[in-house]
Amino acid sequence: MLRRVTMHQLRLLAALGQHMNMTRAAEDLHMTPSAFSIQIKQLAEALGAALHEQAGKKLFLTEAGQAGARAAREILARLDMLGQELAEMRGLERGELRLAMITTARYFATRLIGDFCRLHPKIELIMEVVNRDQMLERMAQNRDDLYIMGRIPKDMEVEAFPIAENPLVMVAAPDHPLAAGRAIPPKSLEDEPFLLREPGSGTRQAAERFFARHEIRPPARMTLGSDETIKQAAAAGLGLAILSRHVLTLELAGGLLRELDVQGFPIVGHWYAAHLKAKRMPPAALAFLEMLKGTQD
Repeated sequence: MLRRVTMHQLRLLAALGQHMNMTRAAEDLHMTPSAFSIQIKQLAEALGAALHEQAGKKLFLTEAGQAGARAAREILARLDMLGQELAEMRGLERGELRLAMITTARYFATRLIGDFCRLHPKIELIMEVVNRDQMLERMAQNRDDLYIMGRIPKDMEVEAFPIAENPLVMVAAPDHPLAAGRAIPPKSLEDEPFLLREPGSGTRQAAERFFARHEIRPPARMTLGSDETIKQAAAAGLGLAILSRHVLTLELAGGLLRELDVQGFPIVGHWYAAHLKAKRMPPAALAFLEMLKGTQD
């Protein structure tokens, strides 16, 4: 009966074990839920055992489903390793690079990625732009070769290399009363409403550390999930914002936003290229990492 099992079905079962949700697993593989469900049903018939069950709105893998998902992950991982070994034999003429980056990093990293693709046009680039929580989930599941991020997780075995400075600056609409100020003391911000990223984001945590260090508690007018939305809200005069200078190039040059001269700013951090220590890096990932390191020379 195992002869009737296809690699495609194994990928579906591995995705179902990862998401524990038929719709999300189908979306991850760019399938409709109905087509995904049919394939899982056919796999269950091929294996002669039910693979999942529903309890209310929650999906659970059966014991057979859990065993099948483990086997699927192991088989797919071994095939990935085989692909890396074959890529090593061919050098950098073929192969793929799996890359994930924090949303803010795309403003500077896409140029580097473009340089790499022009040097190695036959390398297939698979790139995901995600928030920090999604990034940590992907790292925990070893889904990518390299990660570009601003803060390295302390609870994972990770190797990280600084590749660029990441200055955080405070901005406001150009007609804001503080826009013309010089050496603005942090205490002056006590009553100013702020536009903040979601809890857990790097910029949000840097802002909260700044507030705590100066013992101020300015009101948070809005919590917004993207830098683009925060920039628009700040330009509309809805509050102050703390963002990476990398995301503000056009707005600052065009006069839509003004960088404030606040004592303690900019807060200079770094962007890092990171990978799991146990990761066997394919040639394309090693070449891209060397190129990133070269930008610091």
